[in-house]
Amino acid sequence: MPDHDTRAYDTYDRLIALLDTSSVDYKLIDHEPEGTTEAVSALRGHSTSEAAKCIVLRVKVDRRTTRHVLAVVPGDRRVDLDAVRTLFAARYVGFSDAGTAERLARAVPGTVLPFSFDTELEVVADPAVVTRPRLYFNAARLDRSLCLSGADYERTARPRVEAIAAPVPE
Repeated sequence: MPDHDTRAYDTYDRLIALLDTSSVDYKLIDHEPEGTTEAVSALRGHSTSEAAKCIVLRVKVDRRTTRHVLAVVPGDRRVDLDAVRTLFAARYVGFSDAGTAERLARAVPGTVLPFSFDTELEVVADPAVVTRPRLYFNAARLDRSLCLSGADYERTARPRVEAIAAPVPE
């Protein structure tokens, strides 16, 4: 078994406990370690549109106020930074630095969950995520994924649902 960051294991255990106590029907999928949406979707055997792509963003509302947002979009789309900027009436929106993203998501890159266990990290999910019959994502580990319905995801994660996805440029 690969060596894992203990924070990832803690996040994994917390996720499973949340899903079990919420009576969510989910499936665990073990696979080769992989963190990119396209490659892990192929390993799991589904289209990238069924994957949850999770990106930690830094949102500068004004000179003194910075918020952190976990943007969740379908795997075949990208985060529309302008839509997020408009949503928060922000001056600037960009990708969070790796250290901040790991600290807030409590997971290493490629394993970020579409859930937040940190009050500083607000989850915003695109409507296309919560309407999926099946939603796949790495379960805070590179070698294990999870599948559940978009409705169960919405019920347990309680994201703010807003249109934040855009097509990937050709």
